[in-house]
Amino acid sequence: MKALNRMALTTAAIFIFGAASAVAADLPKIGIVNFQKVLATSSPGKIAKAEINKKGKEMEESLKAKGTELEELKKTIEREALVMSKDKRDEKEREFRIKVNDFKTMQARYKDSFKSLEARLVSKINRDVLELAKKMGKDGGYMLILERNAAGVMYFPEALDITDELITEFNKSSVKAK
Repeated sequence: MKALNRMALTTAAIFIFGAASAVAADLPKIGIVNFQKVLATSSPGKIAKAEINKKGKEMEESLKAKGTELEELKKTIEREALVMSKDKRDEKEREFRIKVNDFKTMQARYKDSFKSLEARLVSKINRDVLELAKKMGKDGGYMLILERNAAGVMYFPEALDITDELITEFNKSSVKAK
């Protein structure tokens, strides 16, 4: 009786492992891409980041110069306030408020311009990566390629991560495009 149970258990185990390996052979090929890593490490991503940083520094320097000018004007008004007539002081203070408003407007304009530049560059890279992922999906026989963060992927085996392969292809295609 024990031998019969052992043989039945062995047969069941062989059947289960055989069925599992047959199912594993038919599993769809799935890939995961980390777009943030693509942005940070690909050549086009680095170029975009450098352009964004350059533009940001230019804007920051311009704002810093304008801020320094405003501070100097404020000190001048405070220093000369006692010797100015009330009308002259009111006029200088009005000019200062106008310049402060101009500065705030410039800050807002730069902020919008910066966000627009960043969105435009990231959007272009996103479109290029999407096209490349489609091509890799068709050529590589993938059933599904997900973006790691946007898809809400909480766990996946590292073997599914095709980010490095995509970055390599992206770098190659960006060199060919130039």
